[in-house]
Amino acid sequence: MQINKWNPGQLLQTSGSYWMGCTLHASVKLDIYSCLSDSEKSASQISKMIDAGLDATTRLLNALVAMGLIVKNEDRYANTPESAMYLQKSSSSYIGYMIMHHHHLVEGWSKLDQAITTGKPVRKSASHIDDDTMRENFLMGMFNNAMNIAPIIVEQVDLSDKKHMLDLGGGPGTYGIHFCMKNSGLKATIFDLPTTQPFAEKTIDRFKMNDQVNFIGGNYTENDIPGSYDVVWLSHILHGEGPSDCEYLIKKAVSALTPGGLILIHDFILNDSMDGPVFPALFSLNMLIGTEKGRSYSEKEINNMLMKAGIQNIRRIKTDTPNNSGIIAGQTRL
Repeated sequence: MQINKWNPGQLLQTSGSYWMGCTLHASVKLDIYSCLSDSEKSASQISKMIDAGLDATTRLLNALVAMGLIVKNEDRYANTPESAMYLQKSSSSYIGYMIMHHHHLVEGWSKLDQAITTGKPVRKSASHIDDDTMRENFLMGMFNNAMNIAPIIVEQVDLSDKKHMLDLGGGPGTYGIHFCMKNSGLKATIFDLPTTQPFAEKTIDRFKMNDQVNFIGGNYTENDIPGSYDVVWLSHILHGEGPSDCEYLIKKAVSALTPGGLILIHDFILNDSMDGPVFPALFSLNMLIGTEKGRSYSEKEINNMLMKAGIQNIRRIKTDTPNNSGIIAGQTRL
């Protein structure tokens, strides 16, 4: 995405865009869209359902109407088809957990200048959150994202000849599950922190994949990886680590591969000049805010890490995902 010819209006719109974001966050946190799940309702009814004042509730509802997130018919409010699909908790396409994860990031982003001047994070890493609600929002937010992206990716990555996948740092295991759903002869092992296990087991049960998918608890930066695999999947893992740690992690993943095994790295990948696309560049700042060494990496950097680990036949797999993530693949020597 190319941004050019900024004018005062665009600058001020971008500067104040968090107003809309925070309005969306508040509406999801208060579960406005579930209040409207069965029928249209008045502001008075909704204010009682969310235990809030009528005037404040009415202002929020009218702002949501102005944003096109709900609709208004005289003095009654209703979901749009899109809000019912994506923001109503009972929907299988619900993305509210990721929106709540974004809500928890707001305070850190407000201190970006501090992170830049000190070079240090200003909040805890999302993967090491102590608060149960924030951890659930992060893990289930990853699940929300993966649920939208995994069905696309499994059609673009051929694992029909693979038998056992390692989903390294796989969280709820959404990718491993979808790869197994696509390939009936494939089994997957999710390796992630023990605190992730309840969420992973819930997801495995949800998809009835217990025969093909299992979970092993551990810290991939500290513990050995048990077992041997013919494919290793690293989705959004590298950006949480510094360059030397990424090299170490890739070597560790490669050591778990059989000869001719496939390694797949899925992440927000920068161009080789490090100044685009926009989202990976901004995401690198998000990692500055929340981690000691994490950042976005370019395709060239990832390729070099793979080559140092002895990987050959390195290539970019063409993907078309909603969040513009990319995949780089390579193989161990036979």
